[in-house]
Amino acid sequence: MKIHLSPRGLVVAGCLALWFVGVHAADRSPAAMATAADAFLKSLSAEQRQQASFPFDGDERVHWHFIPTDMFPRNGLTLKVMTEPQRALARKLLESGLSQRGYTTATSIMDLENILGALEGSGASVETRGARMVRDPERYFFSVFGVPSAKGSWAWRVEGHHVSLHFTVVNGTYVASSPTFFGTNPAQVPDGPKKGMRILSAQEDSARTLLMALNAQQKTQAVINPAAPNDIVTMNNLTIDPLKPTGIAATALDAKQRELLMQVVDSYVGLMASDMAADRTAKLRSAGVDKITFAWAGDAERGKRHYYRVQGPTFLIEYDNTQNDANHIHSVWRDFNGDFGRDLLREHLKTSAH
Repeated sequence: MKIHLSPRGLVVAGCLALWFVGVHAADRSPAAMATAADAFLKSLSAEQRQQASFPFDGDERVHWHFIPTDMFPRNGLTLKVMTEPQRALARKLLESGLSQRGYTTATSIMDLENILGALEGSGASVETRGARMVRDPERYFFSVFGVPSAKGSWAWRVEGHHVSLHFTVVNGTYVASSPTFFGTNPAQVPDGPKKGMRILSAQEDSARTLLMALNAQQKTQAVINPAAPNDIVTMNNLTIDPLKPTGIAATALDAKQRELLMQVVDSYVGLMASDMAADRTAKLRSAGVDKITFAWAGDAERGKRHYYRVQGPTFLIEYDNTQNDANHIHSVWRDFNGDFGRDLLREHLKTSAH
């Protein structure tokens, strides 16, 4: 069973996970991923397997973005060209890295492409910035890097418009799960059978609730700019450093406000499979919850342009809702040392004979 981590659950999971950091940071997901990836690859034809498979050490593994494929060509095997049994196995692979909440979020964003196409009046495509945009819920690419196994190092990725998920397994035991990107356009569906649907409502509402719980003096620390940037600052950078200004630190918050801050963090952590969520929590707690900061830019009112970031010594969350009249969300979780498993691979090389 996949577990939804409440703020209190985050604390418990973090404490439990600390026992395993450095030994088995993630024990269940690597095995489930290897089994799911192997079954998926075995279901493919030789030609399909060639499209879906890449070397672990190649540049393709870090070739990533969250914009439409028409603007950023992608490699991998799309859902569109799979048979239904192959799609079922691809979904099993996707499930192996996410909680039920995370899986529902990812698949709902994919389905949102149909709504976006209809809103754009094209049904299938639209002319944007000189490129012809295809809105297709099956245009999501599955890629496997290296050979899935219980002992080796390998990786997999699911990516397309507004979904970019990366999982790196090291020594068959440790798993890295960033960058993790989710976006929605529209952020709130304005019309039709799904009118009012807000896929990333938890990410937006939890941060606004925290902002509104701050007193006037605290808000002067938290609000770093009256205007929101046009997108997340880090975009698809391969490496990132802590961003400044940082906003208000957890040490300046009271107990209730800290709980609200952890609810913002949970809206991202809780999207991952339970062992990876516990590992993320353990790392941020080990680095120091007091060192986590919250920064807001733009308007506080719903429906207006806004942006926020949550940053700790080991991680960065960025969220931006400014495009399409503030109805278009970009959100991402980045690990300063752990994106694409860099920290795990570095430690593995130190302790293994090569």
